[in-house]
Amino acid sequence: MKVITPGQLGHVRIQLDTIDVLNVLHPKSIIAYQGSPRNREDRIMDLAAAYRKRKWIRSRMQGPSEMVIALPAGCSLLTFEIPADSNLLFDFRHIMFFTEGMGLKSRIQKIKNAWITREWVRIKFTGPGALGIITKGELATIQLQPDRPLFVESGSLVAYPENANIKLSVYGNTLASQHMSVQWEITGNGPVLIQTGSNDNQLIEQLHHDSLIRRLLRELLPFGGIYIK
Repeated sequence: MKVITPGQLGHVRIQLDTIDVLNVLHPKSIIAYQGSPRNREDRIMDLAAAYRKRKWIRSRMQGPSEMVIALPAGCSLLTFEIPADSNLLFDFRHIMFFTEGMGLKSRIQKIKNAWITREWVRIKFTGPGALGIITKGELATIQLQPDRPLFVESGSLVAYPENANIKLSVYGNTLASQHMSVQWEITGNGPVLIQTGSNDNQLIEQLHHDSLIRRLLRELLPFGGIYIK
């Protein structure tokens, strides 16, 4: 299998050899396919009941074939290798595809945490195999420490070790805790995967507003295009 991710172009190109089988969890993202029509078979996931009885469909794609998968604006995709002894728990929504033969087990989250974050289930994948992880921004890895807590914004957490200690929290002084989004406080050992795209809508609005002002000044002021970059 070969996965080609062009920089900043909003899509990935996947080439499957005859022995390759790929399970795509967001079938509507497949915008082009080249190969035998019989090499695609859509099935309903067994895990659908865990997501409020939503029908979660996966497309089983066989080689030899080639496909183009579209990505949402600002998102990227990384192929992540999963060993046989992996204990990472993933947010299923971040998984674009996984290779055939991998094991999947659901892990129900604590009611208190799920009520706040709306994350009712995490999925444990066992390999060997590979996942296609889709994230807003890039994917970053941070190593946990048993005696130093890691705080991660709840919407940015992609995966964490199953044996880690995790709870909802905030940090800093009173003013800081009042103005931040809810955080996951995590301690233990192993890697944590986070998406790095900003969730600060206020910052985005300010940047867009600043861009508009600069553009107007460049157009209205004499020599604005020279002095205002």
